[in-house]
Amino acid sequence: MSAEKKSNSTKMFIVVLILLIIIAGALFAMKVLMNKENQEETFANTNMVSEEEKKEAVVQKPKTLSGQSRPIAVMIDNHIDAMPQAGLLEADIVYEMIVEGGETRLMLILQDKDLDRIGPIRSSRHDFLDYVLENDAIYVHFGWSPRARSDISSLGISNINGIYESESESSFWRDDEKYAPHNAVTSTENILKFAERDEYRTITTKDPVLNYVVDEVNLENGEGAETVVIPYSDINTVKYVYDEDLKEYVRYSRGEKQVDWNSGETITTKNIIITFAKNTAIDSQDRQDIENVGVLDGYYITNGKAIKIECVKPSREEQTVYRDLEENEIDVNDGKTFIQICPINADVQIEGKQVEENQDSDIESDTEELE
Repeated sequence: MSAEKKSNSTKMFIVVLILLIIIAGALFAMKVLMNKENQEETFANTNMVSEEEKKEAVVQKPKTLSGQSRPIAVMIDNHIDAMPQAGLLEADIVYEMIVEGGETRLMLILQDKDLDRIGPIRSSRHDFLDYVLENDAIYVHFGWSPRARSDISSLGISNINGIYESESESSFWRDDEKYAPHNAVTSTENILKFAERDEYRTITTKDPVLNYVVDEVNLENGEGAETVVIPYSDINTVKYVYDEDLKEYVRYSRGEKQVDWNSGETITTKNIIITFAKNTAIDSQDRQDIENVGVLDGYYITNGKAIKIECVKPSREEQTVYRDLEENEIDVNDGKTFIQICPINADVQIEGKQVEENQDSDIESDTEELE
């Protein structure tokens, strides 16, 4: 082969080699680019799922008492002349306890509510202060018993006494739809103004007392609880009747269905907690002392079922832990709860579906007896 042909062959080989190198380089670059795009897409999808999961987690958080605002606790008159009351419909928790003369009072726990009228508001009783403390609440009342006045001071309760704030109709006022002493009312706006004036802390430092959960609690092993009757005294019996459509309990007091003073809507609740506690008269006016510190028997009732529980309160200031008989804290359905702290010997009746057929006649009968 001549030198010239050799030279041409060499040049051709070099050109082909260069082309192959260029093609290989291009293919490698394309592969790297595609891998990078795939990684970025995977990363983006991962982040997108993560963000969706975060959003879902926020949506699934229980709503009851889930805010950061400090709750408001309001003493509500439960005398027959005070009914209907305003605030039970919107309350997150309602406590009921015997006070004197067979009468009970209610205490509402409200968080982030806007109500133009709450009431009728009545005077403080010292046993309710334990539940003000465990809910980290600002306490609203209209007067006080001697023991309550002393304890409010010694326990450092952030309180608003309406008797001292009622000079102006823009604060606490008497509603002429009812007569005194069953007609003192106020609004949440006024309560918050007083709290700001008195420099009360407005952000809560505690988690909710109850262990609210999103997933429905059905108490599969519980006993039937379509009707619940809680006799506080000869003049005051509370009754709950389960509404399967609403999956809530309709509340009756003194034989009458309870409704909201503001709207006329029926008062219902998702949960009922019963605590049995000994009560003893402490003065000539039959004011009661409730022995609620320690381990007390009770029931948790929801969705037509009931289980026995223990209500454990280590001290006045500490939160009550509601636990099953195996000492596990109970899960509570997201929604309103009535906590019925009733006499230790109260003949509480919890009955299943067999009561449902005679439900209306039972209610009428109760009304006649209580009247």
